[in-house]
Amino acid sequence: MRWQDQRQSDNVEDRRGGGRGIAIGGGGIGVLVIALVIYLCGGDPSKLLNSSAPQDVPAPGTAANKTVSQDQNMQFARAIEGNLEDAWKQILPAQTRTAFKPPKLVIFTGQVQSACGYAEAATGPFYCPGDYNLYLDFAFFSELQREFKAPGDFAQAYVIAHEFGHHIQNLLGTMDKVQRAGNNNRLSVALELQADCYAGIWANFAAKQGRVEAGDAEEAIRAAAAVGDDMIQKRTQGYVVPDSFTHGSSQQRMQYFTTGFKSGDMKQCQTLR
Repeated sequence: MRWQDQRQSDNVEDRRGGGRGIAIGGGGIGVLVIALVIYLCGGDPSKLLNSSAPQDVPAPGTAANKTVSQDQNMQFARAIEGNLEDAWKQILPAQTRTAFKPPKLVIFTGQVQSACGYAEAATGPFYCPGDYNLYLDFAFFSELQREFKAPGDFAQAYVIAHEFGHHIQNLLGTMDKVQRAGNNNRLSVALELQADCYAGIWANFAAKQGRVEAGDAEEAIRAAAAVGDDMIQKRTQGYVVPDSFTHGSSQQRMQYFTTGFKSGDMKQCQTLR
């Protein structure tokens, strides 16, 4: 992805080094399960339990077999956030007549406090509707490549774009409607698939700018497939329980990202019917 010449957003807050890193018990698979469950804003960070076990500061990510420093990650995050702002500042009022208000992207290491409660790095990236903030620990970029087998800067951009999609849902009142409906797996899946579709709409905007390079779309689709509920369940328990899905199957997640990417039309993202 061509991002180096993109305007960098000022709506990024650096909270790295603000506290001691922590780890959740249960070993690598335990941390992975928790990350998968809440990954891409599927869960409520306020429900996470506090833990006092220390851990080291996460190592920098890697891309194309080259070490990526934390400062490079910050530049990348600011650039993607800036492009998402540029995109939705145009798309949202044009297609829905809704005023756009940018979210803040909060970068943290190890643990963070949000309006939704306390969260740990193991939760993965998430969006908190209570403070209009996106939260990201750069350690997840390494996790995306190593554990999910979804490398590439566009896969990383897709993760941020998905969380930004939840912010768009918040501005439109969609998240509030789903939350008022209570614990409903079908609506949870619909919300996540719509956010995937909105991430695709952003990718459509970036492609029109000439920022999407050969293979980028495949990176995002590979990331979407890797976090499908069926793939997660096969990986963690060896069998699939469709009634327990909260994010959608790999096929659904790929489908809705592709729908947004090809159409650029929010009307094509009506999963909540």
